[in-house]
Parts: sequence; C-alpha cells; structure tokens
Amino acid sequence: MANKDFKPLDFSKVRTYPAEKRYSKVQTAALGKIVQKGSSVHSFIDGLPDILAAQNLKAIARKIAQTHAANRTVLLGMGAHPIKVGLSPLIIDFMEKGIIDAVALNGAGVIHDFELAFMGETSEDVAASLEDGSFGMAEETGAFINQAITDGASKELGIGAAVGQAIVKARLAHRRLSILATAARLGIPVTAHIAIGTDIIHMHPKADGKALGEGSLRDFRTLTSVVATLGDGVYLNFGSAVILPEVFLKAVSLARNLRQPVQKLTTVNLDFLAHYRPLTNVVDRPTMGNGKGYHLTGHMEIMVPLLFAAVLDDL
Repeated sequence: MANKDFKPLDFSKVRTYPAEKRYSKVQTAALGKIVQKGSSVHSFIDGLPDILAAQNLKAIARKIAQTHAANRTVLLGMGAHPIKVGLSPLIIDFMEKGIIDAVALNGAGVIHDFELAFMGETSEDVAASLEDGSFGMAEETGAFINQAITDGASKELGIGAAVGQAIVKARLAHRRLSILATAARLGIPVTAHIAIGTDIIHMHPKADGKALGEGSLRDFRTLTSVVATLGDGVYLNFGSAVILPEVFLKAVSLARNLRQPVQKLTTVNLDFLAHYRPLTNVVDRPTMGNGKGYHLTGHMEIMVPLLFAAVLDDL
C-alpha cells in the first residue's frame, strides 16, 4: 500500500482580522479596582472585578436586595456547617431585618443550633469519641431535642417550630444565638428535614420515630407552602449537599402541581465544594425556562459575610 502524499499548506494565506473588531470577554470596565487603606465596604465590593464569581456575587446580592424591597420571598436552606463556622449571628441579623423570610434546616442543623443556645458551644470531636462509643451521647442534647419534638407532635407542630419554641420557653442561656429560637420569636417559618439514623439524637432512648416522622412530614408541607410563594423570589442553599436539595426539588414540584406559580425563580448554591445534587436540584432544574441559578464555591465563613455585606450595601 502506497504512502499518502501529504502536501504542505501555504500558511502565507492564513486569514486574519483586526483584533479590535473581535468581541473580548474581559474589558477595561470589568477590571478590579485597587483597594485603598481604610476603604469602605462599598468601595471594596464595588472594586471587585466584574468577572465570573465576583460578577455573580454582585448579581446575587442585587437580586436579594431587590427581592426584599419588592416584598417577595427569600428562603434560606442550610446544613449544619454554617452554624459550625460561626454564621448564626449573621443569619439571625438578616432574619431580624426581614431579609430572610423563612429557614429550612437538616437534622444536624437543629442539633448544633440547640447546643449553641444551651451552652454557647458545639461540634464535638468525633474521631476522639467514636472508639469508646461515646460519640453522640451528650445527654442534654438528645433528651431536650427529642422531648421537644415529641411534645410538639402532640400540638401538631413541625420539628423546627417545636424545638425553637422549647428553646424560648426554657430560656436557655445563649438563646440569642439560636436560629430556631429567633424564628419562634419572630413568628417566621422554620422547618427541619430529617433522615432517621443520620443524627445523634436518634441514638438517644427518648427518640420517638412516630414523632420524628410526623414532625418532619409536617415541616415538609410547611416548606412547600413557603416554596409556593417563591415566584420571582430567591432560594439560598448554604452547605447542604443532599437533604435540602432533594427536599427543595420535591417542594417545587409539589407546589407547581398545586398550580402555584413558582416561576422566575433565582436559586443560589454556596459551598466549598461543588456537589451533584445542589448543582442539579437547586441551580439547574428548578430554574429551567425563565429562572436563574448560581453557584458560588468558597469557604462559607468568608463567602457568606461577603455576600451579606454586599446585600446590605445594595439596600
């Protein structure tokens, strides 16, 4: 078989065009501004490059501020991590300002919120206590939360409301740090969504499967009622990789099934890793058609204060 005859191309005939006629994604107006000593928060945020994540951060902050000003719903869904990295005071402040209208937690979020309210500290060293079986066996945590959930079930309360009201009623020493207690005090919806066996309180003798199931189902229906008001609103998912993205997607579908106009929705996932479920169930699927989904990657203890500062600056 004969070798193919590859003829060299005449590269002198390559076609070019003037660079100035080309569209360029990075332009002078989008470049960052030098940070000056003593700069205000406004100057710092305004000086961020108007590119990629910084551009998204500004757009998200602007949308949250516009949503609040228009009296539309801003719903925060979160895992326990925002509490564990010290963000409760910031979230509580936005609840008190009326910027965050409702909160949804997973089961771990309830636990860490209670422990902060009870003793002003939380997050045990799992590795150190797992070997001897003492992990998760703090008496007050399991007893208080389980009792609150059981009492709440008898009053037809969801888990979020039941534990929040119990913290307020018990006048726990650090209740000002509790998102659940703040919601109870302000009368705004707070829900908890559990998977039995995932949380340390399920190991406690007081755990009542019937009350846990009833309370979490009631909270799912409450959350769906909040999601039904998210037309032209904002859903924030902070650090929940599985539970809240799954629950949120079902709530969106159920609300739409009940003919609620959950359209023009803006969703935001913020976490230090990009996970499949938040990207799919929060950012992409619920916003298809006429919504907008964002993902911000970074440490929450830095990104959330920066986002909240930008929101306040826009307001």
